[in-house]
Order: sequence, then C-alpha cells, then structure tokens
Amino acid sequence: QVQLVESGGGLVQPGGSLRLSCAASGISFGLSVMGWYRQAPGMQRELVAVVTPGGITNYADSVKGRFTISVDYAGNTVYLEMNSLKPEDTAVYYCNANQMGRVYWGQGTQVTVSS
Repeated sequence: QVQLVESGGGLVQPGGSLRLSCAASGISFGLSVMGWYRQAPGMQRELVAVVTPGGITNYADSVKGRFTISVDYAGNTVYLEMNSLKPEDTAVYYCNANQMGRVYWGQGTQVTVSS
C-alpha cells in the first residue's frame, strides 16, 4: 500500500522560509517521478516542482529561484525547501508520486504566508 505523508507546513511571514517533507512508503523512488503541487482556495491544483528518477528537476515559473525539490533516497523522503515566501504562495501543498503511470497523493499540508 502506497502512503505519502506530508509535514512541515505552517504560518510564516513574507520573506520567510519553510521546508516541507513527504515521507513515502510502498513505492520505489527509482521508478517514480516525485513532485509537489499546491492548491489555493478557489483555484485549481497546480504543479510546483517535480524530480525524475534521474534527478532532473522542473519548477513552476512562479517559484523558480526560490523553491528547491530534493530527494533522500535512503530515507524515502522528498523535500521542498521554500525561501523568500510570498502571500501568493499560500495554499495546501500536496506530495505526488507517479510510478509508471500510477498516481498517488498525500493528504496535504497547509502553508500560510501572512504578516
């Protein structure tokens, strides 16, 4: 059974930083594209960042230069380092795994950027 469990969300002031974690079980990172998505109130879920099994990363234009996705293969954990946070980054952030066409989602973690 695949499980993706996010943590690390919270309230942060504009310009601050947060690191999200996604602990994964039941999947092989070597066969999966891992990613982070987010959904703000009233908006569609959107891609934030993804990383392929080969380590290639891709980011939404809105977060390039501020966010970094990384993988701890030994710990089966995916991270999203978020710096220079803006109010428009406020959303529920979801961990995603695509293992050979099968897609899995975590339950989400709330990130709120506000003074």
